[in-house]
Amino acid sequence: MQMIEQLKSEGVNKIKVGIFDVDGVMRGKYINLKKFASALESGFGFCDVVFGWDLVDELYDQPTVTGWHTGYPDAPAQIDLNSCRQIPWEPTTRLFIADFADSNDQPYPVCPRQLLKTVLRQAQRMGYTVRTAFEYEFFLFRETPATVRQKKYRALTPFTPGMFGYSMIRSSAQSELFHLLIDTAEQMDFELEGIHTETGPGVIEAAISVDEGLAAADKAALFKTFIKVVAQRNDLMATFMAKWSSEYPGQSGHLHQSLWDDNGNNAFYDPDADHQMSAVMQSYLAGQLLLMPVVLPMIAPTINSYTRMIKGFWAPTHANWGIENRTCAIRAIPGKTKSQRLEYRLAAADGNPYLVMAAAVACGLYGVEHQLQPPAPVTGNAYDLPSSETNVELPNTLATATKQFQSSQVLRQLFGDVWVDHFALTRQWENQVYWSHKTGEPDWHWMCDRYFEII
Repeated sequence: MQMIEQLKSEGVNKIKVGIFDVDGVMRGKYINLKKFASALESGFGFCDVVFGWDLVDELYDQPTVTGWHTGYPDAPAQIDLNSCRQIPWEPTTRLFIADFADSNDQPYPVCPRQLLKTVLRQAQRMGYTVRTAFEYEFFLFRETPATVRQKKYRALTPFTPGMFGYSMIRSSAQSELFHLLIDTAEQMDFELEGIHTETGPGVIEAAISVDEGLAAADKAALFKTFIKVVAQRNDLMATFMAKWSSEYPGQSGHLHQSLWDDNGNNAFYDPDADHQMSAVMQSYLAGQLLLMPVVLPMIAPTINSYTRMIKGFWAPTHANWGIENRTCAIRAIPGKTKSQRLEYRLAAADGNPYLVMAAAVACGLYGVEHQLQPPAPVTGNAYDLPSSETNVELPNTLATATKQFQSSQVLRQLFGDVWVDHFALTRQWENQVYWSHKTGEPDWHWMCDRYFEII
């Protein structure tokens, strides 16, 4: 087999294969080349418990897809050869992403990466290619997994002190680390378009370069995983919690997006329209606004997600939009044919990239399919506007959001009953576990203990 011979010629004798679970956590293992060759030929089995347990490996209560009633069997999995990465510090190892799917590419019904593939196939049937780019904020600390637990997530030492956004001093004084992050991202094929300090002690924002379809979500998911790895290998810790402390603003995971037609043209761009917003762009935006309140758990999936969504703290509280307006849930960015796009600002750093992208794109396509029209854009401060039919308030807890998600017939049409019911179960579980441990409101120690390292 050509792939095996190529790997042998490069001195590779170990393969890392991983699957991203419902929360966007990469679960995987090492296998040898012989097992890898067998997997390429006929697939391999991977225990489906990774979709039957939560972030801390507690089994979901009364699941329907996998559970004690199924015996947690091995599910058939397929390795995506296009996902091959070289890990800079493991020269004899290659990394691959796998999906739960059989030899006929029949997807496992609750695999997030497979769900996104389904959405992207719908875009293709409608004549569009999806181009997206994620940008993330994350806090960096001079801590280890042991010390943060010893300190109970209090009095942590940030990577750099003070509120210093876009600091040339900080990035230059710590250039070795910034260079390491940039170089690692390039070597592992999630190239960064830019990286800088953000407002807050030790906060960094990184924008991943744009790509088409599934590749963009893969890059975001690998970015979140391996930024944490790079940090820990350097006695640091990175957290992608939506908000790790009440003292500082939350952390975003914004998604930039556009549709491109079969002729290679940006379907969002119309030079003769107001703000160059084509009819397709307007309908896509309208679909996202209409369904934003019900699809919210796929965008804001944790208890912690909702602590970020506070008036005046750079996170939206209502489903609204504006032209170049960062107080809105969706920011329309007029530009030339290459740069005309929408920024989905609702998404936080703790979101699973596959689900964020699946939710945003599916809702947008729904708007295009039904030729929906958006309300008028917000001008000025969106936080000052009262709730209305055109400025719908978003659910402010995971429990409320999950109820609306599960009862939405449109989402069942877009994603299927099995996905909606299983994902709702996982979010109900998340809420249940929180309230069984809750000692305060909100319980920051519980949230950090659960989400700080892994999410």
